[in-house]
Amino acid sequence: MLYARPAGLPNARLGIVVAKRFAPRAVTRNTIKRMTRELFRQTELLSLDCIVRLSKPINTKSDPATTVQLKVLLRTELTRLLASQKLPESS
Repeated sequence: MLYARPAGLPNARLGIVVAKRFAPRAVTRNTIKRMTRELFRQTELLSLDCIVRLSKPINTKSDPATTVQLKVLLRTELTRLLASQKLPESS
């Protein structure tokens, strides 16, 4: 889930909330945060304050902590969320 509101600053800012109840393993939480920061840096956003919050469980203690499938799912969802707030393309 992405929350965004206008900021009076020249650049966008990011906050990340990954609750332990939605991602029980620290390695999974760190992967989510790392990928979110990476995609945030690569996306040209308006002057916004953004908060990315995990809203449903990613994996359980019995599932692998980080897999290619998890990373693809995260990248797809984060790209979609950040693209909704992206600067319009200049012609």
